[in-house]
Amino acid sequence: MTGLIIAIVAVLAILVVLQVMKVSSISSDLQDGKDNEVSSKDNDTQGTLMLLFGIGFMVAFVWMLIAWGDLLLPRSASEHGVDYDNLMSISMWMIIVVFVLVNPVLFYFAFKYRGLKGTKATYYEHNNKLELIWTTVPAVVLAVLIIYGLTTWSNITNPDNTDNEPMIVELYAQQFNWTARYSGEDNTLGYANVALIEGANFLGVDMNDERSKDDFIVKELYLPKGKPVKFRFRSQDIIHSAYMPHFRAQMNCVPGMITEFQFTPIVTTTEMRSDKHVMKQVKDVNDIRLTKGKDVWEFDYILLCNKICGSAHYNMQMPIKVVEQAEYDKWVASQKQLAQN
Repeated sequence: MTGLIIAIVAVLAILVVLQVMKVSSISSDLQDGKDNEVSSKDNDTQGTLMLLFGIGFMVAFVWMLIAWGDLLLPRSASEHGVDYDNLMSISMWMIIVVFVLVNPVLFYFAFKYRGLKGTKATYYEHNNKLELIWTTVPAVVLAVLIIYGLTTWSNITNPDNTDNEPMIVELYAQQFNWTARYSGEDNTLGYANVALIEGANFLGVDMNDERSKDDFIVKELYLPKGKPVKFRFRSQDIIHSAYMPHFRAQMNCVPGMITEFQFTPIVTTTEMRSDKHVMKQVKDVNDIRLTKGKDVWEFDYILLCNKICGSAHYNMQMPIKVVEQAEYDKWVASQKQLAQN
């Protein structure tokens, strides 16, 4: 019923617009087109309005930076994320500087060169020096940014593992939850395939594979600080996207194939909770939650699905805890290996 009402309203709105256009056309014919003539007063008014709009536009931009700047993610919790954030900051500040320099000039020129009676435009055909400047400068800047970006991406996706072998963790995606499988003492995941899913074996792990014996399955990620982690992603049903925003990490989970991403956590959950930026965000969120009668929220790293994978997509989350090595070893010791099931 709601859809039908919306459709009727949309049709009526279109009919109203068409009728207004028809009335405007008839009115113009009756006045021999004089209503479409633009006077110096019209140009003066429009130029002034453009200048005022430009001032308001720039003031609003500055206000949004100040008001919403605190909503950005806190410092990176991964080693590669520092380089990622540097690249992002450089790119954004260059964009902001150009934006702040160019836009006021455009609005001012729209006002200064508005059409007034008695004024005449200057004919200016070509200037080789100007053409060279506004072609060369953007080209050089973009080339530097692209090379820097490609270098950063190459370092992120091809980390050096010669000094510190990464631990292997599998993240298994399905509508609408995540499951993690750790590789155990041998740091090698046993073979798994969706064709082997049966009963309690919901990950399709091949229990005849000796490498599977020490694997263990959890619903909460624990990661040791300073230890590289190589994630291997699988999906049971559709394309999901494993997104860990605080670690600046994201990778698609594609049915029928294994994708990978590696990072090194450098900030424990406890340390991040003590970060001033995070503490302010938590306070702001809890102030809102308390007014609505909700429980107090405590910051945690989180794994999300960044693909719209169905009706319960919003609920596809898994908590992540980064701890010191000793606490991580204690947690691993408390887990039950698949061979013990």
